[in-house]
Amino acid sequence: MQESGKDNITKLSQAIGQIIKQHRIAQDKSVYKISAETCMRKSTWLNVESGVDIRLSTLWKIAEGLDVDILDLIKELKQQLGSDFTLSDFD
Repeated sequence: MQESGKDNITKLSQAIGQIIKQHRIAQDKSVYKISAETCMRKSTWLNVESGVDIRLSTLWKIAEGLDVDILDLIKELKQQLGSDFTLSDFD
C-alpha cells in the first residue's frame, strides 16, 4: 500500500531537514552562526532541520549559506528517499 501524499510531504520535509543539518554539522557551524551568516532567523533553521515544510526560496538560501549546490542537496534527497518515492496520490 502506498503512503498518502501528505505523509510523503512530511517524509520529504524531514529528509531535507536531516540533510541540511548534516551539512551544517559537517561544517562545524552552530545554528546561531549559520543563521547570522545567511541573515536568516534561527527559528527558520530550526524549523527546517526539524522537518517543517520548506519553500524553495528558503532551500536556495540555505544551500548558499552552506556553500552547497542546491542540485547536490536535491540529489542527496532523492538518494535518501529512493527512486520509488512520490508525492502523488494514486489509488
